[in-house]
Amino acid sequence: MSEQTVAEVTEKIYASLQSDNADIDDHIASLKAALAREGAAEAVFDPAKLAQNNRSGRKMMQAYFRQRGVRVSFSA
Repeated sequence: MSEQTVAEVTEKIYASLQSDNADIDDHIASLKAALAREGAAEAVFDPAKLAQNNRSGRKMMQAYFRQRGVRVSFSA
């Protein structure tokens, strides 16, 4: 299996969020590995692509990813 970039994994996470969180934990693990390889401190997501683009949804996503060791922020 080839190593994925942060951008590739981020797109898979968007797709997973749209399909009722299918395989989200696997994608988060891949994102964590990609962030470590690229030396990034956190993943940045576009709120417009989220299934729940409101404060509650963003905070829930941040908390879920944080529990799995990934810091999340949102672009403006």
